[in-house]
Amino acid sequence: MEKREGEGEGEEEQVVNPWTVSAKGGGKIDYDKLIDQFGCQRIDQSLVDRIHRLTSRSPHVFLRRGVFFAHRDLNEILDAYERGEKFYLHRKRTFL
Repeated sequence: MEKREGEGEGEEEQVVNPWTVSAKGGGKIDYDKLIDQFGCQRIDQSLVDRIHRLTSRSPHVFLRRGVFFAHRDLNEILDAYERGEKFYLHRKRTFL
């Protein structure tokens, strides 16, 4: 069986991938470290408020409750929406 990324690396402090979420010694996941590792930015209340202002709708409950805690390029998407530009979001699906 093929080794998956992040598996079998005993010296890793935490492993987060599609198959595993674990921290060394059963500890907690360091979300700030994940944000840095994946080149994301934290979703703060001002961003949630901006989504509400632009859409005139209450943001998704996962945004309001902090379940979705980071993003990449969301500001650029909101800028385009604010300018009235057309855009699309593409979700890459990976099948094993």
